[in-house]
Amino acid sequence: MNVRDLIPWTRGGRRPGENALTTAERNDDGHPFLVLHREMNRLFDDVFRDFGAPTLGRQAWPSLEVSEDDKAIRVSAELPGMEEDDVDVVFDDGVLVLRGEKRKDVEDDDRRYSEHYYGRFERVIPVPVAIDEDAIKAKFKKGVLTVTLPKTRAQQDGVRRIAIDKG
Repeated sequence: MNVRDLIPWTRGGRRPGENALTTAERNDDGHPFLVLHREMNRLFDDVFRDFGAPTLGRQAWPSLEVSEDDKAIRVSAELPGMEEDDVDVVFDDGVLVLRGEKRKDVEDDDRRYSEHYYGRFERVIPVPVAIDEDAIKAKFKKGVLTVTLPKTRAQQDGVRRIAIDKG
């Protein structure tokens, strides 16, 4: 049982990990005290996230970079040591979902310390603009997945600059 399973809710009205903006999962087969430390950090992160407090633990995995211009939204995910077959990309109902699994390449029972991430992950990115779903492209190169979500023509034309009058 994880420590976060003991908390019935957060200020946002949801259970930790439920319908959150981003989620990450990881296999925790390390030392029990390190696992407890990581779970306590995650617990405090879940509780204090709504207050705008900085996180205590590592950010969700994999790391993301989201950029936007007038024509498209681009989402890049760092996935070192993974191949494109290990990753699933889905866009449904205005939400981009990246999920996959990083497997251990070798069994190493005598390892004492590791910061490598293994296991399943899922990142959920809400996309608040209209997207041309037929033109979405995903590219995987050198351990980086880049998903390009082109905006619809109406969305591109809908951006108008408004002049501000003085006085």
